[in-house]
Amino acid sequence: MKTKKLMSQNDIIRIALIEDKKEIREGLNILISGSTGFNCAASFADAESAIRKIPSLDIDVILMDINLPNMSGIDCVKVLKPLLRNTQIIMLTMYDDNEHVFEALKAGAAGYLLKRTPPAKILEAVKEVHTGGSPMSMQIARMVVKSFSEKPAGTKLDEKLTEREFEILGQLSKGLRYQEIADKLFISVETVRTHLRKIYEKLQVRNSTEAVLKYLQK
Repeated sequence: MKTKKLMSQNDIIRIALIEDKKEIREGLNILISGSTGFNCAASFADAESAIRKIPSLDIDVILMDINLPNMSGIDCVKVLKPLLRNTQIIMLTMYDDNEHVFEALKAGAAGYLLKRTPPAKILEAVKEVHTGGSPMSMQIARMVVKSFSEKPAGTKLDEKLTEREFEILGQLSKGLRYQEIADKLFISVETVRTHLRKIYEKLQVRNSTEAVLKYLQK
């Protein structure tokens, strides 16, 4: 008779919420706590209390609103990210304009989702960012691509990367996940990860979000 394997603490993604609206905060708490492999370890109604307490907690992923009372979510990212090198931050917000998206990513957020994102997709994004991805709502990804297409061509970035590396970075900038990139380019997910590690080294960045930003600013 087979016994069910118990999930270890290392398999569980510990999440902190920073959201001022109580009903949204409680809804996310219920979603996370009721889903296997996730744990809502802390929740905060403002940036200030999150900054005081999160650094002492073992948090893997933060879901953060932008429109918080007093200090904004973007300013909160700027303070927290240098203190939490191994913690990834996803902005979960109503704002879908260029200014907020790029300011959040520049501040150190690794993903950007709109609040109307379905619950299952939010959990999927948390998993993705925890493994090195940069999840974005499709609307945000399209906006990022449009912003890129409006920039003039020609760059020194082309000279630093191989044709395949540049191709993978381009797909990443469109919001595609690692598996989607692998399927589109007929390569394995591990090959995608290997190319990305080389891209990070060449561009002197720490993650896919920073790499995409350099790509878009070329």
